[in-house]
Amino acid sequence: MRAYQAELRKLASLRSVWVSVAIGVLVPAALTFLNAKPSAARGGTVDVGFQELAFGVVGAVILGVVAVSSEYTAEGESAGGGRQITTSLTAVPSRRRVLIAKLAAVITAVAVLAVVSSAVTLMTVDALLGASDFARLPGVVLYWVLTALLASGLTLVTRNGILPLVVLILNSSVVTVTYLLSKLTPLAVFFPDLAGVRMFVRRVDLPVQLAPVTGGLVMTAWVALLLAVGFLVFRRRDA
Repeated sequence: MRAYQAELRKLASLRSVWVSVAIGVLVPAALTFLNAKPSAARGGTVDVGFQELAFGVVGAVILGVVAVSSEYTAEGESAGGGRQITTSLTAVPSRRRVLIAKLAAVITAVAVLAVVSSAVTLMTVDALLGASDFARLPGVVLYWVLTALLASGLTLVTRNGILPLVVLILNSSVVTVTYLLSKLTPLAVFFPDLAGVRMFVRRVDLPVQLAPVTGGLVMTAWVALLLAVGFLVFRRRDA
C-alpha cells in the first residue's frame, strides 16, 4: 500500500501529468462543443461526445507514458544527476512490487480522469442536444485505462517516452494508421485501438464490426501481452 501511495504522489508531482489531465478534460469537451450541432444537423447524433472522447484519450496516453519514462529521466545536478528508478528500487527492492504499484497508480489516475472527462463531455452534449447516453461511460473508462496501460507497457520496453508518445498520439489524433490499414485488410480491426473503441462508439466504418465485449477482450489481450513483455524487460535490465 505504501508503494502504491508513493507512486500516486510521484504522479501528482509531475507537471506533464497535469498537462495530460488538462488535455484529457478540455479537448473532448471543446471538440464536442464545436461538433455537436453540425452533427445533429446531419442527423448523426448517436456518437456525439463519444467520438470526441476517443480523441481525448491522448491525455491517458501521456499519463501512461510519463509514469514510466519519468523513472529513467536524469535528474538535475542539484539531485545528483541520477535517475528516479534508482531511488524507487532502493525504497522498494522488489521490482515486481514497484511495477504493480506503478500500474495500479496509473489505473487509478486514468480512471478518475476518464470519469471526469466523460462527465464533462456528456453534460456538454446534454446541454447542446438535450440527450446523452451515460450508459456507455464504463466503456469509455475501460478504453482509457487500457490505452494508458498499453502506453506504459510500450514505454517499459523502450525505456524512453518519445517513441511511445509519437506513435500513440499520432495514431489517436492526427493520422490513424490502424484505420487506414483496415482499408487494406480486415485483420486491422483487431488492433487494440480499433477493437477497443467499439466498447462505446456505435458507428465505425470498419470491414468487421466487433461487439463491444469482443472489442474489449481483444484490447485487453493486447495490453496483457505487452505488459508481460514489459515486465520481463524491466526485471532483466539494469536500473
